[in-house]
Amino acid sequence: MWFRRDLRFADNAALYAALKSARRVHCVFVYDTGILDDLPSRTDRRVEFIWQSVEALGRELASRGGHLMVLHEAARVAIPRLAGELNVSAVYANHDYEPAATARDAVVADALRQTGIEFLTRKDQVIFEKNEILTQGNTPFSVFTPYKNAWLKKLTPFYLSAYPVDRYAANLATATEKSQPLTLADIGFHSTNLSALGVAGGAVAAKRVLADFLPRMARYREYRDFPARKGPSYLSVHLRFGTISIRELARAAREQAEDGRDEGAATWLSELIWRDFYFMILHHHPRVVSGAFKPAYDAIRWPDDPALFAAWCEGRTGYPIVDAAMRQINQTGYMHNRLRMITASFLAKDLLVDWRKGEKYFADHLIDFDQAANNGGWQWAASTGCDAQPYFRIFNPVTQSQKFDPDGAFIRRYLPELGGCDSKAIHAPWQMSAEAQKKAGALIGHDYPAPVVDHAAARLRALELYKAVRAGP
Repeated sequence: MWFRRDLRFADNAALYAALKSARRVHCVFVYDTGILDDLPSRTDRRVEFIWQSVEALGRELASRGGHLMVLHEAARVAIPRLAGELNVSAVYANHDYEPAATARDAVVADALRQTGIEFLTRKDQVIFEKNEILTQGNTPFSVFTPYKNAWLKKLTPFYLSAYPVDRYAANLATATEKSQPLTLADIGFHSTNLSALGVAGGAVAAKRVLADFLPRMARYREYRDFPARKGPSYLSVHLRFGTISIRELARAAREQAEDGRDEGAATWLSELIWRDFYFMILHHHPRVVSGAFKPAYDAIRWPDDPALFAAWCEGRTGYPIVDAAMRQINQTGYMHNRLRMITASFLAKDLLVDWRKGEKYFADHLIDFDQAANNGGWQWAASTGCDAQPYFRIFNPVTQSQKFDPDGAFIRRYLPELGGCDSKAIHAPWQMSAEAQKKAGALIGHDYPAPVVDHAAARLRALELYKAVRAGP
């Protein structure tokens, strides 16, 4: 059993299939140098989260009489070699839909095939995948709402049932030899502020996060857009690395939604369906990794001012809601979902920087980075994707701030230099008089930067940029 984005024992599709079909199942996780060597920083919260989750998985397997082998090398080499050394008949794994992962799996499958070993994979990351939800014309959906309706229509308790892995735990292989666990330093990484942020890897930690969210789910629709409130589930990183099953989460949402107790559960279930939708899009249209879902928008000639991009990355655009959001991601590796939309729209449509640069920045910094959802979200905000917001819909960062952080509580958390501003002025502090700025201790251009662009003027430039492409040559 090759663990990847499924770092848990319970309700694991491939582990269940392996244990049910074999008398002895060896478990392995590979710190894949093909991935790790390309990361821009040796202090990466994702790697520490994975490391914690792998350690927890190893303990859980040991408690059931099993053992987790942990390797640090290129997976495409390590898995075929280990399979041969152990003289196994098959390697089991769960599906991974990202293009780089599917290419790696193809290499592994071919190497195994040459030695007579099967490579058997199962669906585990999503409820429905690939071609399971199609239009009446047997084509992939490109609009979310009809996809969601078809998804809900197809859903039955069968698809939400947990795999009874424990039933076959006796088939776990014990350790073949003594081995020392790998430390973060062993794989070339350093500790981060993950613990200080209250984030922990592993299935037990995931259960705690879910238990905290369940009584809040009823208010999810009401609170989810306000970054100063405890509205989200905070389960995205656990879904990303599979420390909790998507089936368990969708089942909890469906049960609460069907009870009719609230609209929060139905709204959260819809967010889980969006996740399936973007996985489906990535599977059918892998070109979105480097280009627009709507190819016409690849013709946009982005001004791509490097100074404006740097201001966005560093949280010094002069627009408080944008800057607070960017400081959140830089300091914590997390960004509230509403703020992801605001900052993405601002980069593409106010600063006129290619959305792919922002997408990569999120990919490098988000602890819950998921290629399918990240790409889908960025293309939605930039109006280049499937079922995206219209190109002429451009978020006003000031009105978004006033609506979703009305008292400025979130802004104050990450921009203490604006702490002296009142709740009205904090959203556009440059509009304060010089006397008011001095009184608030927030001199524009000294304590806090002036806006790098004028939103009204930037909006008009963006419309012209998009209209030029839509009009054609």
